[in-house]
Amino acid sequence: MLKWVLTLIVALVVLTVLAPRLAKYGLGRLPGDLTVRYKGKVYYLPFTSTILLSLALTLLTRFL
Repeated sequence: MLKWVLTLIVALVVLTVLAPRLAKYGLGRLPGDLTVRYKGKVYYLPFTSTILLSLALTLLTRFL
C-alpha cells in the first residue's frame, strides 16, 4: 500500500511539472483533472491523469 501511495505522489508531482507539455496530447484535460488559477498563476492538479499513468506503468512493469 505504501508503494502505491508513493507512486501516486511522485506521479502527481511529475505530471504537475510537465502539464503544459502534456496538454498537447490530451493529458490534463480528463474529468477529475483540476486547473486552479490563483493570483495570476495557474496550478495544474492532474489527479485522473496521474492515476491512469500510474496504472499503465504498473501494468507495464509487471508484464516485462
